[in-house]
Amino acid sequence: MKQRIALVTGASSGIGEATALALHKQGYIVYAAARRLDRMTHLAKEGIRILSMDITDEASIKDGVEAIIAGAGRIDVLVNNAGYGSYGAIEDVSMEEARSQFEVNIFGAMRLIQLILPTMRAQRSGTIVNITSMGGKIYTPLGGWYHGTKFALEALSDCLRMEVEPFGINVVVIEPGGIKTEWGGIAAKKLRETSEQGVYQRQAQAVAHSLQNEANAKLLSSPEVIANTIVKAVSIRKPKTRYAVGFGAKPLIFLRALLSDRCFDSLIRRATGVSKVL
Repeated sequence: MKQRIALVTGASSGIGEATALALHKQGYIVYAAARRLDRMTHLAKEGIRILSMDITDEASIKDGVEAIIAGAGRIDVLVNNAGYGSYGAIEDVSMEEARSQFEVNIFGAMRLIQLILPTMRAQRSGTIVNITSMGGKIYTPLGGWYHGTKFALEALSDCLRMEVEPFGINVVVIEPGGIKTEWGGIAAKKLRETSEQGVYQRQAQAVAHSLQNEANAKLLSSPEVIANTIVKAVSIRKPKTRYAVGFGAKPLIFLRALLSDRCFDSLIRRATGVSKVL
């Protein structure tokens, strides 16, 4: 049996990096993609094939997919992991930044799927893994544009699953909870830049603090927890449609389904420290 081929985006750090390494250890030929090759040299030393890919650039995405198909002849697994968190009050975030958030977290991922699907359909097999978040099921103050992308990716994944299942293609959603990555620091930085000086100042300070709270950081799960779940999902014939994994994911998603909107609002305000400043 030929080695299976996997493409992992956002592979220069965090979940993407851990996933590329985990799949490689399982015998996959892994193509690790990110904008900067210099941040993936350690992956190349492990035998992972690295690609420079900007998922907001059409030519970059096409070139990357064509290079994989030309070199390997097939693509068995796509892990759409590239993305970032842009926090700030909905009123404060510029439409340019809002569009950028959707370009990276949604349109880049979906365009990559469009380019890969013809190959998977021809193979009559393949697994597409979309990394959403527990933030695709729950919400937090000042995270509207980010949560919007994750809620959208959940819905798109559901529709896609129904469309491609007749061709032998699986679509899996991974909903990480709190994970030890650069994400929290980036989100907090953007939040402070966007909303720390305006009418949402007190909320912004509270939420930014919660995003970078060292006590909370000790509770976060390692990226390897997500990577191992992805390996499990792509290695079986009939994976679950969703996997909620990592710190807080299952209990918070459960509470969102159980509680009324107002009760959940109150819970999240307390968890983020916003209730103390209102």
